[in-house]
Amino acid sequence: MSVTLQCPGYPEDTLRSLADRLPCREAQVSSLLSLMGQPDQYSYPSFFIYGHRATGKSHVVLTIMKDLELPHASVDCVECVSGGLLFQQVLSAFFGPNAAALLPRCPSLSDFVRLYKQMSSSTPAAQTRYIILDRAERMRDMDFSLLPALLRLQELVNDNVTVILLSEIVWEKFRPNTGCFEPLLFHFPDYSKAELVQILSRDHHPSYTPELYASYINILLGVFFSVCRDLRELRHLALLNFSKFCEPLEKGEAKESDIHKLWKNIEPHLHRAMQTVYLREVSSMQWEQQQMDEKEATTLRGLSAHAHIELPYYSKFLLIAAYLASFNPARTDRRFFLKNHGKIRKTNFLKKHEKTSNHLLGPKPFPLDRLLAIFYSVVDSRVAPTASIFSQISSLVTLQLLSQVGHDDQLDSPKYKCAVSLDFILAISRTVSFDVVRYLYDFL
Repeated sequence: MSVTLQCPGYPEDTLRSLADRLPCREAQVSSLLSLMGQPDQYSYPSFFIYGHRATGKSHVVLTIMKDLELPHASVDCVECVSGGLLFQQVLSAFFGPNAAALLPRCPSLSDFVRLYKQMSSSTPAAQTRYIILDRAERMRDMDFSLLPALLRLQELVNDNVTVILLSEIVWEKFRPNTGCFEPLLFHFPDYSKAELVQILSRDHHPSYTPELYASYINILLGVFFSVCRDLRELRHLALLNFSKFCEPLEKGEAKESDIHKLWKNIEPHLHRAMQTVYLREVSSMQWEQQQMDEKEATTLRGLSAHAHIELPYYSKFLLIAAYLASFNPARTDRRFFLKNHGKIRKTNFLKKHEKTSNHLLGPKPFPLDRLLAIFYSVVDSRVAPTASIFSQISSLVTLQLLSQVGHDDQLDSPKYKCAVSLDFILAISRTVSFDVVRYLYDFL
């Protein structure tokens, strides 16, 4: 169903194509255009657009700018390690590379404002100029005066310019302690399941009907929607698994109307693939080769069996130590990791009072110092507690192999949980020749 956007000052044909190119974001587009006003009018000095990743923030804003041919400078704050790089990109986009060359080697904010006023007086803006700062949360690590100045840049340079900040975090974590000009806040909500079906169904395969692909997307979201709502990740999963969905059709074992048979064929495959969402352990080409190998194999192998290939050596031992800390009671650490651990009661006596397996109860949180103590006990060489070890712990959290629990309180030691299965940790321990079962309390 096509939606027509109504906004004075812009061509109707362009607005119509804009609504078609941005499905399920018509309300946000209409609100943004209303706030921006007509091209030749002064707009609000600054906007702050926030929402989770893959909710269409950057795509919507940049599509509006390009389709409506509005003068804009798009800056990715990840690439700008200093304010000088940001100033150069803005001046190059608005006034050409010669203007950026006039900046001194280490430009300050006042240099940028002075040069911008000088260039804008010679080439005044016929339309509102927009500065789009993507992943703007990185600006919190720059000069503390940069963000407040950009929020009121329109006043400083006396020009029709608007700054749009795009971020995944809320404004309350952005606001400087010294105060600043408050931007207009604009939220992009997550896509609903029906909206994801509508968007992903547009990528249907030309060899099959759109109805079949829509049914496939419904099946895919039925499995992954509870753990992943990232549009880019879901699109990646849909592309990789569609050939498996169509296997019965290619063999002539089912028709396009036999959705139940197609679902039964792909269900176990999707559930196994769900264990490795976001990890991207193999490339698309390797995934396709694995699909071909699975056709000849008698059992379906999940991606988790290959996860150890991507982990550094010490990260494997950190993951093993985290698993032991999650599933072993803390009082048993002396029993497993000290040579002279003293008198220990019989295992049978301990087991009599603990009828429930720790693996059935699930992983328990553990502090960072306990993780490191177990790590230094199980690793087969002397390792210094360098920043590299701590960065590998952060990488395991990013990969969702570990999960950090509790709130961000700097006074407390961080606590973690191990988020991998026993089969996963057994595969990891085999690659480093470590018998993890010997150190698990449930297997004594």
